[in-house]
Amino acid sequence: MRYVLTNAQMRAADGFTITELKVPSLTLMERAGAALAAEAERMCPAGGDVLCVCGGGNNGGDGFVCARLLLQKGISVAVLCTAEKFSAECKRNKEEFEKSGGEVYSVFPRRRFSLVVDCLFGTGFSGELRGKDAVAADYINASGAKVLSADIPSGVSGNSGIAAEKAVRADKTLCIGEYKAGVFLDDGIDLSGERGRADIGISLPELPDGQNYAFLVGREEVAALLPKRSRNTHKGTYGRVAVVAGSEAYTGAAYLSAAAALRSGAGYTFLFLPEKILPSFVLRLPEVLLSPFGKGGRVSFSETEFEKLLPFSAVAFGMGTGVSEDVFRGVCYLLKEYTGRLLLDADALNSLAKYGRDRLSEIFENKNKKCDVLLTPHIKEFSRLTGKEISEISAAGLDAPKEFAEKYGVTVLLKGAATVISDGQRTAVNVSGTPAQAKGGSGDVLSGLAAGLCAGGLSAFDGAVAGAYLAGKAAELAAETTGEYSLTASDEIEFLGRAFLSLEKSAAL
Repeated sequence: MRYVLTNAQMRAADGFTITELKVPSLTLMERAGAALAAEAERMCPAGGDVLCVCGGGNNGGDGFVCARLLLQKGISVAVLCTAEKFSAECKRNKEEFEKSGGEVYSVFPRRRFSLVVDCLFGTGFSGELRGKDAVAADYINASGAKVLSADIPSGVSGNSGIAAEKAVRADKTLCIGEYKAGVFLDDGIDLSGERGRADIGISLPELPDGQNYAFLVGREEVAALLPKRSRNTHKGTYGRVAVVAGSEAYTGAAYLSAAAALRSGAGYTFLFLPEKILPSFVLRLPEVLLSPFGKGGRVSFSETEFEKLLPFSAVAFGMGTGVSEDVFRGVCYLLKEYTGRLLLDADALNSLAKYGRDRLSEIFENKNKKCDVLLTPHIKEFSRLTGKEISEISAAGLDAPKEFAEKYGVTVLLKGAATVISDGQRTAVNVSGTPAQAKGGSGDVLSGLAAGLCAGGLSAFDGAVAGAYLAGKAAELAAETTGEYSLTASDEIEFLGRAFLSLEKSAAL
């Protein structure tokens, strides 16, 4: 399992390893510097010069160790240090580097470097780079050299990924100990470049109250979630998914959601549509069972109509329905009466935000909720639902979906550059996907796919994890053919089969 830690969790792990396991902090710094030096050797061409840019904290100390070890191997290395004050460990390793014959510059040497090792700031950074630090970051970015960042690019928040204006742009970031949340979130996912991890022997203490460390979603995690399909089965074995979607204004959302659900492995896919637009769907998806849902061109609420949904294994509701009080009443009805897995997306969430945000505790009250609920907002929808500014949500990093999920007893899948999924106890980070998904319809594909996976027996949390990974993987595979500019949501659906195949151990995809 590859864990993703917040700043506080990483500090606690460092402290636990040093105080409880009696591993000296200088030993950990030596190991971190050795890992950086090994990576620097791999990245730097033969005969190339290396510059380590160090601050005065422990991140800078890692850089001084790296420089000393490279120097001892006969590699041409220089150190630029912007600090005037140093932590005890950093000062010790600065002195060791100088004793080894290394020179520490306070201004940039007038020479070209093949590789810059960025050890200016670590995960605790916030705000803006100023003075010498800003000049150093500008130099690194303009140097033309490859850039290796220690733990996180300097100027990027370790918790949120939010970057200072002059943050370092790395070609590779080597996370020391465990992955840091900031390399996957917000600006961090672009500024970190390729991401790697160095195990230096830091142990993670147990978290209180049944909490778990966030983990990174990958092929093995998703493959383990999907049950092996037996030969002696039938379509009823794999559940029934109901997609309640669409309106006169947004017919495509219904089509994309249902088409993705068809590819999920669910035994039956039903598409419930406003009566007025249903005829246009006849034979467009021959495997989907169509059912009218209210009169006119939009979803309207009546208990008689919504009772039709109660027998289904999973229900996905809200894609392209439009915002209305009828949709809101439908959400409230399902939260009270439905007993399967309920996915609420798009206008189901927007309607909930508009008509019920001031009484979410009542609407989501755990003792009345019989279903396993999955909410799939993008950050603007999550802002509407929570009443928080987008900037506040971004700054909270992994904690934003986790706190909402824990408070209301739901699973939240927060879509972004990385997708964060949390049920309040478990948190997963998915980074499969491509910028090509930043266009209309991708969210509808994810909703239909995740709901279908839930119909096949996965929990809301597991269905969200598997759905996010597979949708992203399908987009990656499709983009290899279409390119990022031309990829459509329909292309993603066409490649879902290959995404499932990529989960097999022998797959070369």
